[in-house]
Amino acid sequence: MKSEKKRAGEWFEWYDALVTALAAVVVIFLFGVRVVTVSGSSMEPTLASGESVLVQTLTGEIERGDIVVADSYTSYGDPIIKRVIGTGGDVIDIDFATGTVTRNGEVLQEAYISAPTTTGYDVAFPLTVPQGQVFLMGDNRPRSKDSRSSEIGCVDERALLGKVVLRIRPLERFGAIS
Repeated sequence: MKSEKKRAGEWFEWYDALVTALAAVVVIFLFGVRVVTVSGSSMEPTLASGESVLVQTLTGEIERGDIVVADSYTSYGDPIIKRVIGTGGDVIDIDFATGTVTRNGEVLQEAYISAPTTTGYDVAFPLTVPQGQVFLMGDNRPRSKDSRSSEIGCVDERALLGKVVLRIRPLERFGAIS
């Protein structure tokens, strides 16, 4: 009789540990990280369509150069993955003839882009990014609809789901994102 109670107690301990671990994983994924699949070519060569990335929920400051996910609260309607080029108060200017992007008068050194920024949309430059918003651009400048278009424009920081920190699929490209 005693051994049955002991076994039941051991099973309960295992069950309790499993439920606690499962609850911790659910909480982490609900509030800490998300997995997002890249759709489209706007972030090539950094991210390709179909790749899965781990997105850390925003807990701190958004920094220029971060790759972020903005959710469907944007006027565009679909979640987008783009790079932060400017934050509130920054003055962004684009010389479409030379393909250069400047922030606060300094030309950005953008080794991550696929081609110079020679494609424009309907937003006039220079542009001052409103406080509480960010200016986003894809790394594949000729194929990215981003803050250069009034359809997306500057994005409210509250619409940002988080920062892309890790490529998790495909496994041969697994690793940190910069």
